[in-house]
Amino acid sequence: MTDPTPNSAPTASPSCTLGTRKSFLQQVLRLAGPYWHCERRAKVRGATLLLLLLTMAQVGLAVVGNYWNRALYDALEQRSVRGVVIQITIFAGIIACSLVVTASHLMVKRWLQIDWRAWLTDQLVGRWMEDAHHYRLLFTPGEHDNPDQRIAEDIRIATESAIGLAHSLTFSVLIFSLFVNILWTVSGSVNVPGFNVNVPGYMVPVAFLYAGLGSAFGWVVGRPLVRTTNALQTAEATFRFGLSRVREHSESIALMRGEPREREGSSVRFSQVMRDWQKQSFAYLGLVSFGTVYGSLLPVLPILLAAPQYIYGAMTLGALMQSAQAFQQLTSSLSWPVDSIGEIARCRASAERVLSLYEDMEQMDARAKTAGCSSIVLERTSGDRLVIEDLCIAEPSGRVLIEKFSVDIYSGERVLITGDPAVTGSLFKVLGGLWPWGGGRVSLPGAGDMLFLAQRPLLPEGSLRETISYPRPAAAFSSAEITSALERVGLLRLVPRLDERDNWEQALPQRAQQQLGFARVLLQRPAWVFLEEATDAFDPEGERQILEMLGRELPEATLLNISFHPGLKRLHNRTLVLNRLSETKLLFGERRRGNGNDR
Repeated sequence: MTDPTPNSAPTASPSCTLGTRKSFLQQVLRLAGPYWHCERRAKVRGATLLLLLLTMAQVGLAVVGNYWNRALYDALEQRSVRGVVIQITIFAGIIACSLVVTASHLMVKRWLQIDWRAWLTDQLVGRWMEDAHHYRLLFTPGEHDNPDQRIAEDIRIATESAIGLAHSLTFSVLIFSLFVNILWTVSGSVNVPGFNVNVPGYMVPVAFLYAGLGSAFGWVVGRPLVRTTNALQTAEATFRFGLSRVREHSESIALMRGEPREREGSSVRFSQVMRDWQKQSFAYLGLVSFGTVYGSLLPVLPILLAAPQYIYGAMTLGALMQSAQAFQQLTSSLSWPVDSIGEIARCRASAERVLSLYEDMEQMDARAKTAGCSSIVLERTSGDRLVIEDLCIAEPSGRVLIEKFSVDIYSGERVLITGDPAVTGSLFKVLGGLWPWGGGRVSLPGAGDMLFLAQRPLLPEGSLRETISYPRPAAAFSSAEITSALERVGLLRLVPRLDERDNWEQALPQRAQQQLGFARVLLQRPAWVFLEEATDAFDPEGERQILEMLGRELPEATLLNISFHPGLKRLHNRTLVLNRLSETKLLFGERRRGNGNDR
């Protein structure tokens, strides 16, 4: 970690203010609204307009196809060869136009889906990485488990499904608005026997009744699908997280022979996936059973309804087939809620998971803004010293670890910090901008870079050159500089492997990993170096040598070293001993005395 920013709460994005959980439509609009007004809104709005125009073209082709269907059957009824040939030619033109419109529609829709996903992913990843949210969320209550899965998978489902549903809904609305008039006109009127009542456009109310009963029953049958889909996606994410955790800690698991325990845990998590899968299957069973009956009746019912008109000569064969097709189109448009309930469930579950992650980060920042004395203020000043004033460090639960701790550390000093590991570790995180729980003020020096070296330095996968240069690009340092740094920390043997790619956290022992951390210090040459047990894998002589080397190479740098090894005092200017409060005290409880001693 280099040069941490102040731990002030970031301002919420003005384009996306989130609150409590809302309806499905509101959730989708809260995801889509900021995208519609983002910096590339001209392209977004243009693509959306083009998608709407292409959808209208699809509807227009459906209307043309409906009238073509009537003309074809009329030609067949009249046994007109010329008429059939003309309709075949027209059909070829309809097919050609459909290919162009469908292909264009597909490309525009997929562009919108991936562009929205890319924008939303960038926003959420940026928010997640901002101000150490990814770390602080670990200690914050809320519905934000498996944030990586929410970003990678749920954003994809939410964006793809939302655009697909928006298109199908628009298509259904346009189909309804056109085919209700066609069906009304073509179906004619019918007299109700015994009542002497003439009903014009009688197939239209029947279509409404059929679709209405189907939608109502479908919603009742498919309602459990929303709940079971949400539960299944959560179980799947938990299962994937468990597997990734095994991969990350494979060495420790292998050394401790923990495979049976991990296998048992994986089996338990997958058992939950299976249970939720079965629940979703039963939810699908009712919906699919109903859909089969509903869909089987749809092609037959309109023909039966219009058959009397055709038999009595009031309707041609073409008009009969046109009315049957118009009935199907109208009923399908009215049945959109039933047909889309499964996709709505997937979209809603994913949208809720994405929004809950964002909301929890927003609420965490809001609490930091309004907490007042219960939040540590971390700021950068123009001075050349580190000033800690009346610092109170608490656990996320509110239990106070240390209070009323004040100290000034000047540029060039070498300070050893020891005492209670819980307190010293929390102080390290406070200085790094990771730990807001507590009170007081920490003023970081504004002059010079800062570098934090933890007990286990981060070694990302890649070439050794990239790993040593992290977080800067590999090209930031020459081969000669990297070789010199490796030689000074005692890793000259790794120079031939600079361009070799490996999982270095598993390929190197802990001492070599810590030596690589010091090589980074030599390459980046910060003015302030913060160490947290960064030499605990060294023997006493090796620890002395690495710290003396650091003093020779960076004589002007300030060093704050958290360590519990004896014999290090003589390598530092002074020692700070930080002990935990002897009595249990909550953050808002009475504060009595400080417990940081400067020796």
